[in-house]
Amino acid sequence: MHLSLGFSPCPNDTFIFDGLVKGSVPLVGHTFEVALHDVETLNRMAFGDQLDVTKLSFFAWLAVRERYRLLSCGGALGYGCGPVVIARRPLAREDMAGCRVVLPGEWTTAHLLFRLWAPEAAQRHFVPYDRVFDTLHARQADCGVIIHESRFTYAAAGFHAVVDLGAWWEERTGLPIPLGGIAAHQRVPETVVAQLEAAIRRSIATARANPDGAMPYIRTHAQEMTADVLRAHIDTFVNDFSLDSGPTGRQAVRRLAEEARLAGILP
Repeated sequence: MHLSLGFSPCPNDTFIFDGLVKGSVPLVGHTFEVALHDVETLNRMAFGDQLDVTKLSFFAWLAVRERYRLLSCGGALGYGCGPVVIARRPLAREDMAGCRVVLPGEWTTAHLLFRLWAPEAAQRHFVPYDRVFDTLHARQADCGVIIHESRFTYAAAGFHAVVDLGAWWEERTGLPIPLGGIAAHQRVPETVVAQLEAAIRRSIATARANPDGAMPYIRTHAQEMTADVLRAHIDTFVNDFSLDSGPTGRQAVRRLAEEARLAGILP
C-alpha cells in the first residue's frame, strides 16, 4: 500500500521518522510519500483529508477525530514541554485582555491552551511558529506564544516569560501536556495501522540506539539550530510517551477535550 505521510521538519519528528524515511526500518509491503510541513499546515491538510497518516496538533485532532484514528505512538506529550507566553517586557495574566497576541497557528494546541488560560484575550492573530520572534521584535504584537525550539532560545532573544502554559496545565491537571499526535485516516486499514505503530516504535528505538546515524536527516531540516538546542529539543519532545501514550497520555487527551468543551471552544 502506498501511504502519504506528513510530519513536521522539527527535530523530534525527523528523529522519530528517520528510520522509516531512510528505509532502515522497513514497513514491508508499503511505501511512503513524505510531506514535510509546519504543524499548522498539517492541521489544515487533515481538515481536507489530504494525508493518509499525519502529525497534527491535538486541538486539530479533536476536530477531525471522526475521520482520523489516533495512533498510540509517535506523538509529542510530556512534562516540561509546553508552549510559553513571552513578551518584550514583564506582563501578567490580567494584562492579556488589552494585548495583541501572536500565536503559531489557529489549530495548534498552543492556541487552545492560551484560550483556556486567558479567555478574555480577543486580539489574537496567527503566524508560522518561526515568525513569532520577528513579529514581537517588529512591535506588531505585545506578547506571543512560542513552541518547538523557541522555548530554549527566547531568553537569549531578549524576551520575558509571562507563563509556561505546560507548567500551568500540569499544575491544573496533574497530567502531561498533549501537544501533537500521529493519526491515520479511516481509509487506512486497521491491520496497516497496527503495522505502522510497530514500525514507528522500531524507528524510535533505532534512532535512540544510534542518534548520530539520525543526525544527517535531522540537520537537513534544522540547520539553524545549534547542537545543544537540537539535542535539548529531541530530549524534551521524544520520550516514553512517544513510544506509547499509555493510559496517562490518553487521559490527558480526554482532559484536553473536556476543557475545550467546557470552555465552549469545541462542541
